[in-house]
Amino acid sequence: MVMPMDLGIRIGTDDSVRLLLEVTEGMDYRELNAAYDRQTRADEATPKQMFQLVVFGFMNGRFATRALEAACRNDIRFMYLLGGKRAPDHSRFASFIHDRLQGRAAEGLFYQLVKQLEARGEIELANLFVDGTKIEANANRYSFVWAKAVGKQEARLDEKLAVLLERLTREYALMLPKGAPPEAYLAALQERASGVVFVHGRGKRKPQLQRDVEALGECLARKAKYKDYEAAFKGRNSFSKTDRDATFMRMKEDHLKNGQLKPGYNLLLGVEGEYIVGVDISSERSDEQTLLPLLKRMDKGLGRRHGAVTLDAGFESEENYRGLEEREQAAYIKPQNYERSKTARYRNNAYLREHMPYDPEQDTYTCPAGNLFLPQGEKIRRSKSGFEATVTVYECSGCEACPQKKLCNRAKGNRKMEVSKAFIALRQASLERITSEQGRILRLNRSIQSEGVFGVLKQDYGFRRYLRRGEANVFTETLLYAMAFDINKLQAKITGDRCGCTLHLLSSA
Repeated sequence: MVMPMDLGIRIGTDDSVRLLLEVTEGMDYRELNAAYDRQTRADEATPKQMFQLVVFGFMNGRFATRALEAACRNDIRFMYLLGGKRAPDHSRFASFIHDRLQGRAAEGLFYQLVKQLEARGEIELANLFVDGTKIEANANRYSFVWAKAVGKQEARLDEKLAVLLERLTREYALMLPKGAPPEAYLAALQERASGVVFVHGRGKRKPQLQRDVEALGECLARKAKYKDYEAAFKGRNSFSKTDRDATFMRMKEDHLKNGQLKPGYNLLLGVEGEYIVGVDISSERSDEQTLLPLLKRMDKGLGRRHGAVTLDAGFESEENYRGLEEREQAAYIKPQNYERSKTARYRNNAYLREHMPYDPEQDTYTCPAGNLFLPQGEKIRRSKSGFEATVTVYECSGCEACPQKKLCNRAKGNRKMEVSKAFIALRQASLERITSEQGRILRLNRSIQSEGVFGVLKQDYGFRRYLRRGEANVFTETLLYAMAFDINKLQAKITGDRCGCTLHLLSSA
């Protein structure tokens, strides 16, 4: 009996478990409590204690449910959080994460933590830095289903089914109305086979009627499988059979080091003051379509908006420029041609549209040979989300006899250009912002803060592959990583006396 009865005596005053209790003690747990259909027993951990145990486990690298169970039995800090109650087993941790914490409960608790950071002066909701990365799903790497392959297979099946139905109608004299579904043919054949004995097994010859019934049933089963696949795509080009919400994406690295496509999720994080303040996951492979959903999700959680959003070139699009403009948020987006525009080859290329003189009154471009690009009309370009952009089509008037044609354009006939005037104006405004003194500071902080968060999560936390399956479970797991990261970051800032620092200045870089 040498162990003190109060476990808190053995825990240091600067231990992260004390900061966890300080941060989570005043949170609103009504949504989490509503997920329970009964009152917990006196010797069981309460929903609040379960939440604290799971978050503290993620803070210390205990991500699996069995690792959490072992920590509750052996780690004095987890025993301190339990307050003398018995340790939950791994199945209770699993049901808590998958059933109780899933949905609005976890997201609500995360944004409560973000609001506490704002109250402490750690964030100001002024400058948001957004970046994305691809995290591998907990799915078989070779369980892929491709939309194009399914379409081709279904087309071949329809041809085979049409030939089969025509033969069955002719051989069995089926009197079915024109356009009857294949299921009606199967029902008619089964009715004919009511007095026929079907055989199975080796050495037994099946009657022709049995073969036809089985062939038609197999075709209908394949047809149903393809319809099920089409419903699972949800506008994507692929999905995994073991995690249907995961999309096959090209990761930065893979187990064979050959750039193989693997099932995964596109993880979006909003960062301010080195803290994660916004989380979203997407099945989109590119970043362009993921920004606005993240900002809308943050609107619901925070109730306020950041004044400026800083992003890398992967997020540049007219849709995102317009979306940020409508939301009255300043866009600091690096143009996709920004780095290329610094090269001598780019600056000396007079045949690029950016370097051709433009006459706004005549709405014409002039090529280096003196020929005019005349407007031929406008067309609407629609994005995957339905955003419509107006594009003007220009065509050169004298490419066929031009001696510089090989240097300018290798296509047959006259050169054509598609130009979005609104996009050019929005890109120019963003370029002026990012090249200003404030823009240079924000671009520096985007590299340090948002990319730094991903570096810590992947390297220090080992967060390179999800442990759970399904979009809802994956999102909950991501929120737990985010909350654990924020509390650990707050602990590090308190220890290093860096509280209140939201931006790194150029002089300190």
